[in-house]
Amino acid sequence: MTATALPADALPSLIARMTGDEKHAPSSYSTLDVLWVLYDRILRIDPAAPDEPDRDRFLLSKGHGPAAYYAVLAQKGFFPLEWLDTMADWDSPLGNHPDRKNIPGVEIGTGSLGHGLGIGVGVALGLRAQGYTGSRVFVLLGDAELDEGSNHEAIAYAAATHLPMTAIVIDNRSATHGWPGGIAARFPGWITAVVDGRDQEQIEHALARRHPDRPNLVVATVEPKWG
Repeated sequence: MTATALPADALPSLIARMTGDEKHAPSSYSTLDVLWVLYDRILRIDPAAPDEPDRDRFLLSKGHGPAAYYAVLAQKGFFPLEWLDTMADWDSPLGNHPDRKNIPGVEIGTGSLGHGLGIGVGVALGLRAQGYTGSRVFVLLGDAELDEGSNHEAIAYAAATHLPMTAIVIDNRSATHGWPGGIAARFPGWITAVVDGRDQEQIEHALARRHPDRPNLVVATVEPKWG
């Protein structure tokens, strides 16, 4: 990673520069601390060479309200800070959903719920097949995404094939159905941790864990979306 251009507490002011998608502000702010820890302390990605084949991969499955994602990418040097002022303009690279073709450092285009974890499983399998055993795959989901059945196929397959990937679920109590035993109960065969989604030390410790043949789940609890 390159040196941090601004302190982490400047991120809210960067998010405030992006207007026109305020209805998704809770979705964005719920991810802020996890995203910062990932890009500041965990991921092996060089903003100057974001396509290096042995890089770590981060997939934002929670693609609604990507303002926090854009703020972190800009602050870490993937694109100019001035881009933030143009979000959702007709000629801006920053849309209401992230687009991998237009934004350096973005791995997948997202917004339709339930796609990211399955894509992450495919990416992890591809890295394994190519021999990139040091490259890690992280997927960030919202708790409501777990209402989509496609996630459970990905969860079961990742456990059965012993993929060394990490899923991060932001729990802001926005899921419609819920699950007996909590979110971690949906991930049999995974190593799991539930952390305070505003405590960056807890987040870092959970994300840094690696198991040789089991996927890793981190549930980051934050304030309720509504309330």
